[in-house]
Amino acid sequence: MDFEPSDDQRLLLESVSRLLADTYSFAQRKTYIAAPEGWSKAIWAQFAELGLLGLPFPEAYGGFGGGAQEIMLVMQQFGRVLVVEPFLSTVVFGGTAIMTAGTAAQKDALLPAIAEGRLKLAFAHGERQARYDLTDVITTAKKDGDGWILDGSKTVVAHGDSADTLIVSARTSGDRYDEDGITLFLVDATSQGVAHRGYVTRDETRAADISLSNVRATAVLGEVGKGLATIQRVIEAGIAATAAETVGAMEAMNDMTLEYSKTRVQFGQPIGTYQVVQHRMSDMFMTQEQGRSMAMLATMSLDNADPVERAHDLAMAKVGVAQAGRYVSQSAVQMHGGIGMTEEYAVGHYFRRCMVLERLFGDPAYYLQRLANEVG
Repeated sequence: MDFEPSDDQRLLLESVSRLLADTYSFAQRKTYIAAPEGWSKAIWAQFAELGLLGLPFPEAYGGFGGGAQEIMLVMQQFGRVLVVEPFLSTVVFGGTAIMTAGTAAQKDALLPAIAEGRLKLAFAHGERQARYDLTDVITTAKKDGDGWILDGSKTVVAHGDSADTLIVSARTSGDRYDEDGITLFLVDATSQGVAHRGYVTRDETRAADISLSNVRATAVLGEVGKGLATIQRVIEAGIAATAAETVGAMEAMNDMTLEYSKTRVQFGQPIGTYQVVQHRMSDMFMTQEQGRSMAMLATMSLDNADPVERAHDLAMAKVGVAQAGRYVSQSAVQMHGGIGMTEEYAVGHYFRRCMVLERLFGDPAYYLQRLANEVG
């Protein structure tokens, strides 16, 4: 894969950068978080107008016709300003699920609505007892005439409180850990029996715990009992996208730390003149670039048709980016001193976002264990 941006990608990057520079200062972001939804509907509409919400979808569905590399470029820019809109949940999670498993009719109905900003999705798969095991699903779906009855609960569903449609995983057959028997359903978020408890997560994005009690669903996404493969593809796309977002956050923290080192005076001179500070900032930059390489590996791996190789490479990328994000985040806060711990200063917010991204889909220890099992 050639990671040198094409002319179209450069135009995309310039457009996104310009939009975020005009609309997403740290102060403006605070106003978006304070909105009832926890994000800005006006910004969401601008994302749609710019074509970002249809970025990975074919032009036949009103999309941009892009792919993993375009998502990587945009997510890096989002990471630089800590975007809180439901792009990841709707476009990356939901869009991947529909593109992977949706019928022609479902794609015709859903993808243009996403691209136009009319439809927001949430991927409701994780359950409280499951930790990172994708097969641990105890939410059930029982056949009822021409539909299904869903019962169960999902936890920490990204932007689950503002989604129009939920993509819900439920067990239609088999035992708790069986790989077969998991089915994905499209559920209207306002359906009778659907309840959610929305909240703000530690990184100031929104999530919800969702309960399903005797919920009737008729729209199945993909083949009955074969949903695990789609779930895995969604998680893989999420790993690549959040790896790119982490790189953007590291870039912003390094820029802030460099600027702070030029203005913070201690013992009569800027702290950036001290060799120990210069060495630390050099380490931070090198770690950022190592993380960037691993994020590129994640993006490149999505096109690998071999699921075993793909899983291996994404596990390595997940660990590498998470470790890089942790080092740069901790160093940036330390270099800022006391001000780095305050709510009023941006660097601590970047730190928290990187810590959430580190654990999303599985923490480094989980993926290191997976890699160790391959050779153990």
